Amino acid sequence: MNKNLISSVVIAESGVAFGTSGARGLVTQFTPEVCAAFSHAFISGMKCNFSFDKVAIAIDNRPSSYAMAMACAAALQQLEIEVIYYGVVPTPALAYVAQEDNIPAIMVTGSHIPFDRNGLKFYRPDGEISKADEQVILTEQVEFAELGKLTELTVNNRATEEYIARYTSLFDTPWLTGKRIGIYEHSSAGRDLYYRIFEKLGAEVIALERSDKFVPIDTEAVSEEDSAKAIAWSKKHKLDLVFSTDGDGDRPLISNENGNWLRGDILGLLTSDALNIEAVVVPVSNNTAIELSGRFKYVERTKIGSPYVIAEFAKLAERFDSVAGFEANGGYLLGTDVLVNGQSLKALPTRDAVLPAIMLLAAAEKSSISALVNELPQRFTDSNRIQNFATEKSLQIIAQGKKDPTKLLVQLGFDDAEIKSVDETDGLRMTLTDERIIHLRPSGNAPELRCYAEADDFLVAHECVKNSLNNIQTL
Repeated sequence: MNKNLISSVVIAESGVAFGTSGARGLVTQFTPEVCAAFSHAFISGMKCNFSFDKVAIAIDNRPSSYAMAMACAAALQQLEIEVIYYGVVPTPALAYVAQEDNIPAIMVTGSHIPFDRNGLKFYRPDGEISKADEQVILTEQVEFAELGKLTELTVNNRATEEYIARYTSLFDTPWLTGKRIGIYEHSSAGRDLYYRIFEKLGAEVIALERSDKFVPIDTEAVSEEDSAKAIAWSKKHKLDLVFSTDGDGDRPLISNENGNWLRGDILGLLTSDALNIEAVVVPVSNNTAIELSGRFKYVERTKIGSPYVIAEFAKLAERFDSVAGFEANGGYLLGTDVLVNGQSLKALPTRDAVLPAIMLLAAAEKSSISALVNELPQRFTDSNRIQNFATEKSLQIIAQGKKDPTKLLVQLGFDDAEIKSVDETDGLRMTLTDERIIHLRPSGNAPELRCYAEADDFLVAHECVKNSLNNIQTL
């Protein structure tokens, strides 16, 4: 006979925790009962504010994701909730169709982290869950029965078709005719639909390097190998742009016509400008060219993580006609409805990878992507991380740095530098008198310490990151 379990107890004992966006942990921690506990607690919290009898579920291409989806679905079936399973689709495609249907959604994905880890992202009928919703999920004491045998799920293709139509319906002519776009497919959740969007808009699409194994692409710490690949592909195939994403398709990785990847915050700046956005919300780590460009009426900076960006949308929408947010990882969040080509594009307050690509191509129609970038204030950022670095150690280093930032700066190898200002919004962000910026913070998704740097020259920013991380490992 199946025994009853308590959601908060199962979650606490699992070791799975919420990061900057979603619950993350080792695959071995996401047992069927843990997935069920999260699902029951999520639904219990949603029932307090929303009425629904259906929940949407989708997955990425990780080997562990389908089994986790079956466990989530089994838990929902215990509650007599109908499960709509959309298969492997990008996270924003799931979020969009669930928003249209006014129902909650669960995305099984670990985003960019290695395949031995996975995660769950939760969506309310009106968008991403908040940090307050996360606490409800962790603390709800829902009693549920142990799961029996898991049953197979039948794929519904509607999320795919709705997501494609969201962007192709904005244009009545194949305006990308003559453009050549390379899609670095790897194991991205959207690799089977992206080409349909760009081809419908008139472009010639070249498929690049599909992988049967999961590839943990981190759009915020692009490998030297992937940088070299994009340049080689652009030259070989005469591409106008290389498009790729992270694992679940919510963070874009986009190159200029020469194959040089654009930083996510620069991409977001150009996208917002092309959309005529009045107020933008960005995490504190983003490039200061956003303010220096003078292209927006208002810029708000937050802690890192899409929930913090989204939390600012409602109050800004009362003051401005158009609001959006973006992150250094490239994820673009549309906070209000906007007009594109005279057509209404509905708000989608979750990270999206496709909109920035379309708007960048539109902005560069009479110019080039590199020319658009060169018109911006020339501030350059770089970032990287130390993997498998204990979160406790990261927190200790940052806590000591907050007490004595000058001492930490010396430990990082900046002996002669002077600090102009310190920002503790998220981690420790030190602006030096020569306008270099050094920013340290622990990742919210994995045991990693991230370093961001900004300077008037990319090589200077790169050296700041390299030296900082090298010296941290000796502390």
